[in-house]
Amino acid sequence: MNLTMAVITITIALSMILAIVSFWLPQMNPDHEKLSPYECGFDPLGSARLPFSLRFFLVAILFLLFDLEIALLLPLPWGDQLASPLLTLVWATAVLVLLTLGLVYEWLQGGLEWAE
Repeated sequence: MNLTMAVITITIALSMILAIVSFWLPQMNPDHEKLSPYECGFDPLGSARLPFSLRFFLVAILFLLFDLEIALLLPLPWGDQLASPLLTLVWATAVLVLLTLGLVYEWLQGGLEWAE
């Protein structure tokens, strides 16, 4: 009981200290860039109807897709401790083969070319 109360007290005290410091620590003098309504790298003084590069968004979506699929392999070290580690290896190999085939398909279709 004593250890539980000590942990709860320390947790609450640390949380309160961090919350108070987070209100005092930041600088309160924002510059022109921070007051600008656009913070995405585009000039806010130009037209809002400028065309975007579709190729850029395609490459970004492909990166996110492959990056999230690789996250499926993160539990692999813990899967080796299951009753059947061979089944885990088969599933991991299937995911990697599928990712490799998808990458080859995008490469052959020209989806990874930055400039035409």
